[in-house]
Amino acid sequence: MRYLKICPLVIMIALSILGYEIIAGVPKVLAFAEEQMCKKELHKDSISGNMISENAVSENTVSENAITENDSEVSYIALEENLTVSGNVSDNKIEKLPTYKFTQVDENYFADALFIGDSRTVGLSEYSGMEKTTFYASTGLTVYKVFDTQYIPVPGSKEKMDLETALRQKQFGKIYFMIGINEMGTGTVDSFMAEYEAVIEHLRELQPDAIIYVQAIMRVTTERSEKGDYIHNQGIDERNERISQLADNQNIFYLDVNPQISDETGGMNQSYTFDGVHLKAEYIPVWTDYLASHAIVR
Repeated sequence: MRYLKICPLVIMIALSILGYEIIAGVPKVLAFAEEQMCKKELHKDSISGNMISENAVSENTVSENAITENDSEVSYIALEENLTVSGNVSDNKIEKLPTYKFTQVDENYFADALFIGDSRTVGLSEYSGMEKTTFYASTGLTVYKVFDTQYIPVPGSKEKMDLETALRQKQFGKIYFMIGINEMGTGTVDSFMAEYEAVIEHLRELQPDAIIYVQAIMRVTTERSEKGDYIHNQGIDERNERISQLADNQNIFYLDVNPQISDETGGMNQSYTFDGVHLKAEYIPVWTDYLASHAIVR
């Protein structure tokens, strides 16, 4: 410590002898020496457990050991093993993100729900008995045309409008989205998912308060899958795996009815379908029962 105090004076005398005029720089030298002394003191205190080390807090992110045991008011909340800090770190507050679990609901839950999809969702609209629920569905609909095609009836008119227009006119509490079987022969899994993700992002923009359920694409029967054309369960499963990754379990949730409609081979139960692709009307309740037992209430 004594060395640090005399070091600036010695340096000044030595440089003066050599003919340098550095008196104006003395404050900087002294400030540097003082800074080094402070760092040593901080390091000493951080080892004793009385302070937070200089690298413990960085850009509003708190590591597991950044706050000492003395801060009993702080609760550590992990979402996917990451800690989230709310507000100023000095406030010692960490915001707890809500956790949601699927629960059983009745038909009233779907009164403010919207279902978007292709011919499979058309079947749901016709045979589910969900009379209070809104359906924007069309046979042959694809993720590439979901916003552009005019397939939604205009109330009180014979005209139709596109999804963009419809979603700007009315807000929903929940949005159920299932699409993908018609795209199996187009592009790749990556190109499909790029468009799918863009659609979900735009739905969030248009309906910021809605819970969004991304539904797995229903598999086809094993017999239909083995025909050798572009519709096969391997491709469906690849897409479903990627769709499931969009769920954040806060605003977007993943639903997969396939275990309820599949047989021992893994494909759609042969007795549940008339063409290997679509559910028979009498088995639509298998789908609706699954939805009613996998609802988010917040």
